[in-house]
Amino acid sequence: MASKRGREIAKLIEIQKLYKLDEAIDILQKCPPVKFDQSVDIALKTGIDAQKSEQQVRGVVSLPNGTGKTLVVVVFAKGDKLQEALTAGADVAGNEDLFEKIKNGWTDFDVVISTPDMMREVGKLGKVLGPRGLMPTPKAGTVTANVGDAIKEIKKGRIEFKSDKHGVVSAGVGKVSFAKEKLKENVFALINAIARAKPATAKGHYLRSLVLSSTMGPGLKIDLSGIVEA
Repeated sequence: MASKRGREIAKLIEIQKLYKLDEAIDILQKCPPVKFDQSVDIALKTGIDAQKSEQQVRGVVSLPNGTGKTLVVVVFAKGDKLQEALTAGADVAGNEDLFEKIKNGWTDFDVVISTPDMMREVGKLGKVLGPRGLMPTPKAGTVTANVGDAIKEIKKGRIEFKSDKHGVVSAGVGKVSFAKEKLKENVFALINAIARAKPATAKGHYLRSLVLSSTMGPGLKIDLSGIVEA
């Protein structure tokens, strides 16, 4: 039997309905509250052939209103770049000592940044960082000599997105507590960044369907018209 909260949510939604973004955000914010500030997430189904590596959708975008999450950023650097990282707000910065700490099982962080000269060593952490999607890459802006700028952008709300084996791009766009307009701006920014990242070899209809959800709330199908820029 569904919980009382589940029954209350069921009264707010129509399973097969295609919602306008405004309406969907309203519903997620009207759902009975829980004891924490829920994340709001999107799942965008693309028309790529996910079996072809050249059709992987990947990129970065700065969400105008941030994610609402406090990210723990670690930086691999030496010399002046080490101090630059700490000054810019890195939670942990180091080289050999940090390498050993992660190698020995420490994974309490969300983003890894590395200067180019450190990547030879960082690459050896592939078995730890790879499965969690945390290996630094130039394309994601996490292998860079400008560590200070990278840290500031990530702390402000720059996120990486990529398609999974089913051609779906999933990412957080904020918190339920955000003002509706701020959530809308973040959704627009992310969807249009994904649209611009369309692989050159992708055929047919690219942006297939969009679902907006909250951590403990329903998944609502969204009408993409009016969201994607012409």
